[in-house]
Amino acid sequence: MSYVDRIARLRITLDDSMPAVWRTVEVPLTMTLKGLHEVIQAAMPFEDYHLFAFRSGDHRYALPDLEWPDPNTRNAKTTKLGTVLEDGAETFAYVYDFGDNWQHTVRVEAIGPADPAVEYPRFLYGARRAPPEDVGGTLGFEEFEKAVTKPRHREHKAMLAWYGGPFDPELVPVEIITEKMAKLARRRTLGKAAFARSRGLEQ
Repeated sequence: MSYVDRIARLRITLDDSMPAVWRTVEVPLTMTLKGLHEVIQAAMPFEDYHLFAFRSGDHRYALPDLEWPDPNTRNAKTTKLGTVLEDGAETFAYVYDFGDNWQHTVRVEAIGPADPAVEYPRFLYGARRAPPEDVGGTLGFEEFEKAVTKPRHREHKAMLAWYGGPFDPELVPVEIITEKMAKLARRRTLGKAAFARSRGLEQ
């Protein structure tokens, strides 16, 4: 399978979130899983403070630990998304922050040709705000939402102070996400141009 100039439209859903927190993005099949991790971080957005891993079938993908090598874990820096999908996988898992344990389901909605006028990756749409970093997992996030949305809640002021301002669970921070995604897309475009120059391929 040739991955060049092909993209996947992915829907990323935070498991156990009710109503669901989800994002839809388009990414190149040539992107590594480390790159996809960065896309998910930008799309939610999270702050990329913690470790992550992907799982598809019996395979686990993460950053290699030089002190504690795991022969059952493949390198997310060198594994391309297209490699994971080439066996027809329609969904795979992503976990971020092994403490809070944010489990996500990544579903492939479509695979098709890239638009030459578009810089990828790109954010399309989504629903609801993602959890703050270090909020304490699913149960902690539920308690946090109750506290910040109910002015009479005994932890209301404390949670607003901890978060650093108001938190609207229904609001998708589109401007922040778009800005973060644009930086990733620009970095990829510049990287492709540098690679082409190094190979004498630039017209």
